[in-house]
Amino acid sequence: MPQQSTPSTGRRLYVEADGGSRGNPGVAGYGALVRDPDTGAVLDIDAQPLGRASNNVAEYSGMIAGLRMARQIDPDAAVHVRLDSKLVVEQMSGRWKIKHADMQKLAAEARGILPAGQVTYEWIPRAQNKDADLLSNEAMDAGAAGTEWVKAKSGIKVTGGESTHDDGPLASGARVPEPAAGAAPAGVVPPRRVGRLHHVEIWVEDLEAARSSLGWLFQELGYAVSGEWSEGTSYQGAGEYLVLESGLHVRAGSHDRLRPGLNHVAFHAGSRAEVDALTEAAQSRGFTLMFTDRHPFAGGRNHYAAYLEAPNGFEVELVADPV
Repeated sequence: MPQQSTPSTGRRLYVEADGGSRGNPGVAGYGALVRDPDTGAVLDIDAQPLGRASNNVAEYSGMIAGLRMARQIDPDAAVHVRLDSKLVVEQMSGRWKIKHADMQKLAAEARGILPAGQVTYEWIPRAQNKDADLLSNEAMDAGAAGTEWVKAKSGIKVTGGESTHDDGPLASGARVPEPAAGAAPAGVVPPRRVGRLHHVEIWVEDLEAARSSLGWLFQELGYAVSGEWSEGTSYQGAGEYLVLESGLHVRAGSHDRLRPGLNHVAFHAGSRAEVDALTEAAQSRGFTLMFTDRHPFAGGRNHYAAYLEAPNGFEVELVADPV
């Protein structure tokens, strides 16, 4: 097993993932699980149909799902990813170049989930990846039938540790009950889904200009570049990530914040002094300060913030911490 940095918790987790496509491209799906390497216990599982996609997209999607589960279980654990896709392992390890735009984007998303020094990759024969293969086939079966994959009915069971879900951890070996049509089973309180931003993707006409303006601002706010490809860049935050992307599908023209759709994105930007300094630096990079007659209280007398328009017309709001 490759050398890995030691996490603060001293914990290790294995991610086993697989994906497939019946037709390539065709009916596709992925499967992934997180295993305790010391006990062999399966800590969590996931599988999802992907509609029509290629084998490579499915393989990458399975790996991404596994990394997200591992982060939910322990964001500080050392994670070892085991795949039977030589292509994905070599590309994620940095030994092979990623030429396809779809793969570049997926690789960037995967790299943004956990710090690079915390994750290693290993190719394993398909015979050693049977559990993930079964999960991916369950997902493809569900996709072919036009149904959802049901975790409680999977042939792979959570056998130990903590299984984490959107609604928090479950006890060892517990299952999510399958609800009856239109109602939860008797005695079961339906989980409350808590809103949480996953990512924001901003399409731009001029990628290099956006990287030097919005991309610069994202990094000043604490986001780190987690992936770059020919048509985009991703910036990883504490949980969510941001994407700047261009390409053939982006229509010509600048962003119009006054048209229906997204008006602006607001960020926590630190103290009032930090907001002021960042506002001044942003203007030197082509940003325009908005609502100058009411700045810095354009949002109200108790709301200290700077409203800035980027050179491409996109608006951002920098919000100061309350005093």
